[in-house]
Amino acid sequence: MNSESSSQKTRLGAYVVGLLGAFLIVALLVRLMQSYTQAPSISATRAAERLQILSDFKAANAPLLEKYDWQDQAKGFVRIPIERAKELVLEEWQDPVAARSNLMARAAKAFALPPKVPEKKSIYE
Repeated sequence: MNSESSSQKTRLGAYVVGLLGAFLIVALLVRLMQSYTQAPSISATRAAERLQILSDFKAANAPLLEKYDWQDQAKGFVRIPIERAKELVLEEWQDPVAARSNLMARAAKAFALPPKVPEKKSIYE
């Protein structure tokens, strides 16, 4: 019985070592994947570059937000400054019923489908 007991202990020890080895291998693989997939930290130069890009974007789009311009001249749409647009909305929505009907009419005009292209007549007609 002593030899069976020692062989069972040896087998159990081998299972434990194998199990611990498998867990260590998985832990090593997880650590390697974390190091490979980790995003690089944003350095000060990259942060400064992003701030420069943002300021350039804001400078390029400032005229669109602060000046009058044509949005769609064919339809008669004008782009107006944000502050003036806020004032107009406050004035217009003093009467909600009229403002809603005006809004619906402007939306219908803005999203109206262009006229249908005339179909080419067949040579047999």
